[in-house]
Amino acid sequence: MRRLAILGSTGSIGNNALRVISEFPGQFKVAALSANTNIELLRRQIKRFHPSVVAVGDEAKARILKKSLSGNVRLLSGKDSSSRLLGDKSIDLVLIAISGAAALNPIIKAIELKKTIALANKEALVMAGSLIMEKAKANGVAVIPIDSEQSAIWQCLEGRGKDTLRKIYLTASGGPLKDSSSSYLKNVSARQVLRHPRWQMGRKITVDSATLMNKGLELIEAMRLFDVPASKIEILIHPQAVIHSMVEFIDGVIMAQLSITDMRIPIQYALSYPDRLKNCLPQVDFCKLKALTFAKPDIKKFPCLALAYRAAKSLGTMPCVLNAADEIAVEAFLSDKLRFISIPKVIERVMDKHKNNLRPALEDILRSDRWARKEALKIING
Repeated sequence: MRRLAILGSTGSIGNNALRVISEFPGQFKVAALSANTNIELLRRQIKRFHPSVVAVGDEAKARILKKSLSGNVRLLSGKDSSSRLLGDKSIDLVLIAISGAAALNPIIKAIELKKTIALANKEALVMAGSLIMEKAKANGVAVIPIDSEQSAIWQCLEGRGKDTLRKIYLTASGGPLKDSSSSYLKNVSARQVLRHPRWQMGRKITVDSATLMNKGLELIEAMRLFDVPASKIEILIHPQAVIHSMVEFIDGVIMAQLSITDMRIPIQYALSYPDRLKNCLPQVDFCKLKALTFAKPDIKKFPCLALAYRAAKSLGTMPCVLNAADEIAVEAFLSDKLRFISIPKVIERVMDKHKNNLRPALEDILRSDRWARKEALKIING
């Protein structure tokens, strides 16, 4: 039985992971859970899955939760509590479902403790992907992607050398605004942006999907996961979201991974790898598919993607700055402090001001992250 720690258990990925685990009681045991503020949901998860250790980032919320916990559950609190709970020696696999830059330290801690990682966070790889993957290789730690696109690429490449690869096709649904006019985007509201046509996701990632920044971050993530340059990755808009990504080999053969749009599928495979477990989810019905269509992304209408390509070519600390500025700009948009079309403008101004460090250590990356957030706030608050 595989014993799991789920960091970010109250979010979309964490919830879906627990749904998968509940379907296979003989395969998985929840050893640890972490959340930031949603202690009501965390309390229900604790009651159902009986972890031995729990972490809550918000210390005030942790004190409230402590009053209702039984004596056999150890409670950790504070900003570093998700990292500290990984010290439990019984944990075999760590599912990183924390969003944003906050996942970086827990990932590094998991690698140092030689825990297998199932990764649903792209921002940490964007920030410090080279350091993370080098450290994972040095410690013999497997990093298994959970994002549907990265999982698809990983499955298509499995067992094949990088020298056989010609191109990766990274697919995108296009988000909720792909068919919207440029004039419509000027006044689009957060409520309209948050209606994604295919996926039920968190607020930040849904906005990133609408700006196509999510696909830009996935471009950099794929570069790090599979050690390939941006020139070997092509982004395609695929509205049906049936093909989750494709890989073309040097002999012209293209392999694609297809399934219904349900995050439980890549989560299940990451948790059970290298085995495949039977589930009761719907299957692709090819006879009902009217068409599978593809198009190039409109970079002029969605300039965040162009900014991501710029960061992917620059590397160094520039991807970290891209990610940090995006997080601040998206937060401002969701708080009605910034217009949708101003998100890329803020990010571009921060990138223009940044002095790129091509060979950063971890502290350089963290310093660049802090700097970019402050600069983005200055621009927004004007």
